[in-house]
Amino acid sequence: MRCAAVVDRRSPKNEYPKEVDFMTTPTETMNPEDTLARWQAEEAAVRARLQTAPGMASPTQVAGRSGLQIFQALLAGEIPPPPMAVTLDFTLLRIEPGFAIFQGQPAFSHYNPMGTVHGGWFATLLDSAMGCAVHSTLPAGRAYTTLELKLNLVRALTDAVPLVRAEGRLVHAGRQVATAEGRLLGPDGKLYAHASTTCLVFERAQASRKDSLAS
Repeated sequence: MRCAAVVDRRSPKNEYPKEVDFMTTPTETMNPEDTLARWQAEEAAVRARLQTAPGMASPTQVAGRSGLQIFQALLAGEIPPPPMAVTLDFTLLRIEPGFAIFQGQPAFSHYNPMGTVHGGWFATLLDSAMGCAVHSTLPAGRAYTTLELKLNLVRALTDAVPLVRAEGRLVHAGRQVATAEGRLLGPDGKLYAHASTTCLVFERAQASRKDSLAS
């Protein structure tokens, strides 16, 4: 049995999440066409709320917000999506404490010389999902960066697959080190890649007076 973190709402805000057992998400029970239609509808609903122009959240926009609150603000259109999401055509779809889903559309522009989607595209989606699963459990004033990323590519991917989902789950949440795992899946339930990550957790730099005035 693997472990994920959940937030105890009764605990002080600076306490770290406790590890509890979790079961993996249920396998898709719909047929691939119905699953794809549902995925497309969910993404359309999310994108309708996002800011249209990518950018970077200012220090004052994230100050005082937990990791989960930052992602909720992004999904509410209060802060911009990161430029990389536009470059590689993917988006954050769902966020919960210790769990994140990103959805991406494989395209010809992502191809390697062999005529399939480059492994870097797989890695970026999975790194994003796993990193956000970690970040979603951090209290205000804490941040993370990826220390290690291990990726297993188990199936080639082309633009014949309309959408894929990267699921990231927290495995361990420590005061300085956190780990997570991820899977990249198609609407037919096929596994395209799985990954694991180790993240360094640290105190976020405080916004300077100059940053505050510029925001």
